[in-house]
Amino acid sequence: MTEPVRLSKRMSELGLSSRREADDWIAKGWVRVDGKVVNELGSKVLPHQKITVERQAAAEQSKRVTVLINKPVGFVSGQAEDGYKPAVVLVKPENRWADDPSPEQFHPTQLRSLVPAGRLDIDSVGLLVLTQDGRIARQLIGEDTAIEKEYLVRVQYTGPGKLPDADLKKLNHGLWMDGEPLLPAKVRWQNDDQLSFTLKEGRKRQIRRMCDMVGLKVIGLKRVRIGRVKLGELPPGQWRYLGADERF
Repeated sequence: MTEPVRLSKRMSELGLSSRREADDWIAKGWVRVDGKVVNELGSKVLPHQKITVERQAAAEQSKRVTVLINKPVGFVSGQAEDGYKPAVVLVKPENRWADDPSPEQFHPTQLRSLVPAGRLDIDSVGLLVLTQDGRIARQLIGEDTAIEKEYLVRVQYTGPGKLPDADLKKLNHGLWMDGEPLLPAKVRWQNDDQLSFTLKEGRKRQIRRMCDMVGLKVIGLKRVRIGRVKLGELPPGQWRYLGADERF
């Protein structure tokens, strides 16, 4: 990379902030390039130039929260649609998990710009991440993310007998979707009617479509882990804060 790129894009690439945060900080005069304040949106930089941010930016970023929800059936991940409520409406004091170990105190300002970092279908349940922190959003849903997501999937085989081993191998690697090969997955039986899926990508309704390709009907789908963060004992419909010591 030798061509100049937008300062906000370069800050995102370096993991300093999200692009939206970068634009906000640039406008506030909190960003320096080679020691000089740059406050004009759209400014470009070269790869060798040193980018630093003022302490106010780090302080503001440290106040941003990330919330983990055990999403029930019937809630959408993002914007309300077709009469269904978004999962963010569950984030209120009375729904906070009583065993949340975080010392963080709830404040309504934490709902501002609290957006889903990834999606979970309306008829799926389990771990959903909502965050105000652009760095976490980029880590979980950026183009180059390789963070594993684990699901428990209750299935029913629509063919005679049991699912052939060859089809289980196809679920692990060999299926195509929307004209492209799927990345290798880890799919194994947990018991007679439940599979564990571990994926590094998240195409729309991917697991349900994969199962359909090999004659499996999905009865229930639950996300239990994202990276190193597990759903654990978090009850359905309740939420907790991502701990300061937790990393995806």
